[in-house]
Amino acid sequence: MNTQHVQLVDAEPAFRVRARYTDATVTVYQAYPPLIGRAAARTGRFPSAWKRDRMTWIKPSFLWMMYRCGWGTKEDQETVLAVEISRDGFEWALRHACLSHYAPALHADRAAWKAELARCPARVQWDPERDLRLAPLPYRSLQLGLAGEAAARYADEWIVGIEDVTPLAAEIHGLVRAGEPERARRLLPRERPYPVADEVLAHLRA
Repeated sequence: MNTQHVQLVDAEPAFRVRARYTDATVTVYQAYPPLIGRAAARTGRFPSAWKRDRMTWIKPSFLWMMYRCGWGTKEDQETVLAVEISRDGFEWALRHACLSHYAPALHADRAAWKAELARCPARVQWDPERDLRLAPLPYRSLQLGLAGEAAARYADEWIVGIEDVTPLAAEIHGLVRAGEPERARRLLPRERPYPVADEVLAHLRA
């Protein structure tokens, strides 16, 4: 079993989008204070307290979200949301995104990168994927930052549904702490390699 796991990890490419998705939608995760998170889950839309003028980061990886929000225990991240959005919207954001950091292999110079950063309404950051104990894995997980037009489209056009998955996060965390990783793993959302065209990610992998 351990050998198979290592082989799967070794075979995983460093940069690949993995997500829970259907033919029409993809699920991303965010964490908010209860005032925002519970209202969003109740109505299927973000409330007026949600700031449209701030960049909002969405994450297709459930376990990376757990790492970021501490299983829903960090201050102002107590409500974990699974936000189902259209695949068309998600891919629009990728096509209109730039890297959040300067990459010599992709940018002529820092000035060119900064100009791209100012022009693009979305940005991509790749961070180490996490295992059940939130330890880093040797391949990366996508974070997608949305601002300006991208944030407006996200809030007003792309959202299909919003679910409060805080209880799920607490249940999985409890099983991990109790030393029952297999039971915890069975509860994880099923994330698969997301079928996005290579040219969509070509300018975002570095």
